[in-house]
Amino acid sequence: MKQPEPTQTVLEQIAERIVAFDLSAITSQALILSRIAIIDTLGVTLAGAIEPCTTNLLRTPGVASAPGVCTIFGTAQKTSALDAAFINGTASHALDYDDFSQPMGGHQSAPLVAPLMALAEERGASGLQLLQSYVVGIETEIRLARAVNFYHYDKGWHPTATLGVFGAAAASGHLLGLNAKKQAIALAIAASFASGIKANFGTMVKPLHVGQCARNGLLAALMADAGYDANPEALEHHQGFFNAFNGKGNYDASLIFENWANPLEVLSPSMGLKQFACCGSTHPAVTMALQLRQQETFSPQDITKVDILPHRRRLPHTNNPDPQTPLAAKFSVQYAVARALVDGAVRLDDFEGEAHFDSNVRAIMAKTTANPHPDMPDDSPDQFGAEVIVALKDGRTLSRRINSLVGRGGDYPLTSDELWEKFNDCAKRVLPTSEIPALFAKLEKLEQIKNIRELTPLLAKFSKAA
Repeated sequence: MKQPEPTQTVLEQIAERIVAFDLSAITSQALILSRIAIIDTLGVTLAGAIEPCTTNLLRTPGVASAPGVCTIFGTAQKTSALDAAFINGTASHALDYDDFSQPMGGHQSAPLVAPLMALAEERGASGLQLLQSYVVGIETEIRLARAVNFYHYDKGWHPTATLGVFGAAAASGHLLGLNAKKQAIALAIAASFASGIKANFGTMVKPLHVGQCARNGLLAALMADAGYDANPEALEHHQGFFNAFNGKGNYDASLIFENWANPLEVLSPSMGLKQFACCGSTHPAVTMALQLRQQETFSPQDITKVDILPHRRRLPHTNNPDPQTPLAAKFSVQYAVARALVDGAVRLDDFEGEAHFDSNVRAIMAKTTANPHPDMPDDSPDQFGAEVIVALKDGRTLSRRINSLVGRGGDYPLTSDELWEKFNDCAKRVLPTSEIPALFAKLEKLEQIKNIRELTPLLAKFSKAA
C-alpha cells in the first residue's frame, strides 16, 4: 500500500487503509474467528428479539414502517436496511451477552453484524464478502479505541456506540465498495452521529445505543455513497471528535496506524466471546468450576466447602452471596459457580425467573466463600484469573486455576460444540428447536454462502408464541 500523503487527515488515512485492505492477508484463522463472532452475535440477537427493549422499539410509531427486503430477526417482519440494522442491533445487545474487547472497552461485533447483515441481504452479498467487511470494521473501531481509551471510557462515553459507529461505517462502506474519498466522508458523517453515555447503563437505552450506532454507521456509508459531503478533519479538528469527546492531550491518533492490520485485531487475545450469560468477571471462576465438574468424579451432595479465589478486581461487583433478582444473580460469583457445580453447565435460563432460588444451588452457595486470591496482587497481569477449590466428604480437595481468561477468543476460542450449546440456548427462545441445527450448519459454512438471502429466512421465523 502506498504511503499516505503528509497532508492527509486522520480520516483520509484510515479510509485509504480500508479501501486498500489486503484481503489476502485475512488468514484462515482470522476468518474462523470472525465467523464464530458472527454466529455468536446472531445467536444473542435472536435471544434478544423478545426482550422489552426490542419489542417496545418495534411498537414505537414509525419504527420498522419503511418497506424493504431486510429481515427483523426472530420475527416474520421485513423492513428497510436502516430499520433492520436499528432493531437487530438493539436486540444484539439486549442481554449484554455479546462479545467484548478489552482495548475497545466495549462490545465489538454488535455494532457491525446488524448493519452488515441488512446491507448484505438488501444487495445480495456473499458470506465471504460479509466476513471480509466485518474484519475491516473490527480493525477500524478498535484502532480508534486504542487512540482514545481508557480516558474515553472513564469520561462517561459508551465506546460500543461512540466507536462502534465508525466500525459500522467502515464495514458498511467496504461492503458497498466505496472509494477512499467517499469512505472518508462516511467516517466524517459517523463522527457527528457518535453518541452514547454510560448514565443510561442499566436501562433499555444501553442496548438502544448499539441499535442506533449500527443504523447510523450504515446511514453514514449510504449518505456518502449518495454524494453527501462532510469535513475530513472531523477527528482532529479543534472542535472535532477527539477534542470534543476526549479533550486536548487525552488521545494519541498515532496509535491508530501503529502496525495497522499487523496482526489483525480479530486475532487479538483481548477479544472474547461471553460463554455464560452473567458478568464477565465471574467467567474465570465459572470456567474452573465447570472443569472440576466435568473432569472429576463427584456429585453436588459430596461437596462440603467451595472456595472461590478470583483476582481482587473481579470481586467488588460480583461478591453477592444472596442474590434476590435475576439481574443480581448475573453479578453473583457464588451463584454462578454453584450453578456450574450442580448442573455441569450454565445456561441463559439460569438467570431468569426464580432460577436463582433453586434449592440445590442454594445448598452449595451456603458452603461457598469468595475472597481475593493471595497470589494475584493488584499489579499482577492475571487480573482476569481465578482459582476454585472444592472440598469433598471423602477428604479429597480438588482445585482448578486459570491465570487469565478474558472471554473466549484469540488463542482460546469456543469449540464448535461450545458455540452450538450457546447458540442453541439462545435461538430456541424464538425459533423451533427442530430448525436450529440446519441454521447453525449453514452459519458454520458462512464463507461458502453465495448470497446472504439463502441464510436470512432461517433467522426469520417466530413460531414460539404461536
